[in-house]
Amino acid sequence: MTVLEPRDTDVAAAALPDASDLREAPTDTVLGRAYRALSVGIVSVVLLIAFEATAVGTAMPVAARELHGVPLYAFAFSGYFTTSLFGMVLAGQWADRRGPLGALTAGIAAFAAGLLLAGTAGTMWVFILGRAVQGLGGGLVIVALYVVVGRAYPERLRPAIMAAFAAAWVVPSIVGPLAAGAVTEHLGWRWVFIGIPVLVVFPLAIALPQIRRRAAGPVGEDAGEPFDARRIRLALGISLGAGLLQYAAQDLRWISLLPGAAGAALLVPAVRGLLPRGTYRAARGLPSVVLLRGVAAGSFIAAESFVPLMLVTQRGLSPTLAGFSLAAGGATWALGSWVQSRPAAAPHRERLMTFGMVLVAAAIAAAPSVLIHSVPVWTVAVAWGFGCFGMGLVIASTSVLLLQLSAPREAGANSAALQMSDALSNVVLLAVGGAAFAALGGGTVAHATATAAPAHPAAFAAVFLPMAAVALAGVWVTRRLHAQP
Repeated sequence: MTVLEPRDTDVAAAALPDASDLREAPTDTVLGRAYRALSVGIVSVVLLIAFEATAVGTAMPVAARELHGVPLYAFAFSGYFTTSLFGMVLAGQWADRRGPLGALTAGIAAFAAGLLLAGTAGTMWVFILGRAVQGLGGGLVIVALYVVVGRAYPERLRPAIMAAFAAAWVVPSIVGPLAAGAVTEHLGWRWVFIGIPVLVVFPLAIALPQIRRRAAGPVGEDAGEPFDARRIRLALGISLGAGLLQYAAQDLRWISLLPGAAGAALLVPAVRGLLPRGTYRAARGLPSVVLLRGVAAGSFIAAESFVPLMLVTQRGLSPTLAGFSLAAGGATWALGSWVQSRPAAAPHRERLMTFGMVLVAAAIAAAPSVLIHSVPVWTVAVAWGFGCFGMGLVIASTSVLLLQLSAPREAGANSAALQMSDALSNVVLLAVGGAAFAALGGGTVAHATATAAPAHPAAFAAVFLPMAAVALAGVWVTRRLHAQP
């Protein structure tokens, strides 16, 4: 069941584009006359989110130092993550019952307000609060955008707009850190946060009228109904549980087992209630699509987080060179997304996803080869370029398949589940990888000192090899994306 083949005629009328649009250009593209304004607007939103994500990391250490909040540094990231999970669930409910327009505008407003709050903060806790408001907005925006794509674009154009989303990350991934570094050095870190909200006006002015015309309003039998209180409670549980788990992972002492256990106790029932039934046993169809998104994103991002540290501590690269070793990945990721968007690729989508997960697993497994000093350092850059190409094939395709398998009235909830699988896998696998790294001599961020001994090479192997095994399991999951064998 796809979003363009609903169960009843009322839903079909709400989900399909205007008849005039269908008459205008049956072979139109995402940049054709019928869709140009909408495409430019929503891709501009993604571009701003991407720029913020890549720029803020550069300014964050300076902000923490000036606010005397270095011991609280990790909470600036975990605060964003935990509230974004709640925002994802809320956006799913909001979009399914009242349309995506309200969730999108509220999300952009919260995102901008959080940036302003962080940029004007006088203490570290106020800064963390600003990051939490940002996270809420980011969670609302990403799910609302998926619903807009499902409602406003015909099925044949969705792979292309998903590829455009991926391409929107390429320039920010290269320019963002350099621009943020220059602004931080010459104007101060606050302007990195304060300057971004001004740019929100442009995509809003372009996209909102088109979204109101093409995708506004509720769809289905739940239209206009109050939010599901049970799902909201589960969303609070998943956010709090994730926050406690992150806190425990940051300080591997025995006492940290208590918040870790409490976080797991909150997470497990919340995840079971919010993700499609059968997700963690890889039931065929939608559950496996959601699971694959988490397996791919979690294993790759967890491994990528340790690549610069490995190159700096084991091969003596500068932080700048270590960061540039991953720079080509943005372009190859976008290339992979473009490949899956080609009409000729549609009949072979599942095979492309299998190939993509093989590339991801191979890249993660190849990365620790540079622990052998006779292996050239550029091996990592080449391997990661291929891995990012595989991620481009997989991540964009999971988004396309999710919308194909979702009825219009379920698009919000299912899009939220996809994003939650992505985010939760990141935090869980990062926590597991961090624990293994610390246990084998890698140390912890909380207790690192300037005189600490370099991490043992085995600590890096203990991160990369298990993540490669997780990615390899994703190869099997790609064989279960259809409802029938």
